Amino acid sequence: MSIIYLASIGAADEEVLAAVEICLRRAFELEVRRMQPLPEPDYARDAKSGQYSSSLVVRELVGSCPAGAARLLGVTERDLFIPMLTFVYGQAQLGGMAAVISLARLRQEFYQMPSNPALLKIRAAKEALHEMGHTFGLVHCPGRECVMSLATGIRQLDRKGGAFCPSCEVIYRERVTMMQRKAAYPAGREVLR
Repeated sequence: MSIIYLASIGAADEEVLAAVEICLRRAFELEVRRMQPLPEPDYARDAKSGQYSSSLVVRELVGSCPAGAARLLGVTERDLFIPMLTFVYGQAQLGGMAAVISLARLRQEFYQMPSNPALLKIRAAKEALHEMGHTFGLVHCPGRECVMSLATGIRQLDRKGGAFCPSCEVIYRERVTMMQRKAAYPAGREVLR
């Protein structure tokens, strides 16, 4: 079965989750199902910075994948980091099952600006597509408008588009098709044509 699961990690904005769910369904043309919220990622909290290790969160997500899941995307309000970067908007297993995005730095309030729910949904959708793209084996794209372009700051994230460029789209569609074939024909059962 080719299902992308979506789960909040702790509490997450319901409207943002709904926007991400719609975005994933449209982009990947796969069924998207919500899971029950997962617990807050206290296991990943770094006492010194107060942030949360995205690597530990992704590892925990892998263990939480439902049987038959194609992918699992976790959404958290917690600020994420990896040791070599002071923050990340998200992280994914390249070609793997799980990814996480953080809403913390996608919120205007983080930058001492008035809340903007519409902008938050756009940013979350872009980041969700980006991280899920990594799970399908896509790397950072040099095309600035491609959702797979690297964003190390909020302005870069806002400037990039909300869709895959034609090259990245070909790659991820091929990978989705391969995944669906494997699900339909378990190892050794595919009919040669």
